[in-house]
Amino acid sequence: MAVPKRKVSKSRRDKGRTHKKTAGVNVSACPECGEAKQSHAACRSCGTYKGRTVLADMEV
Repeated sequence: MAVPKRKVSKSRRDKGRTHKKTAGVNVSACPECGEAKQSHAACRSCGTYKGRTVLADMEV
């Protein structure tokens, strides 16, 4: 079985991980109340999604 001859430095180890970062969350404005909300998700402020109320227990 192959065994590394020398220890891989932290710098060299981390160079291989440069493309493994995650992208940020897409944020858009809610058309009803204007608050920032995550795309393709109900607004946490007013409880609407695609023009209709889906979260009835939200305070307006």
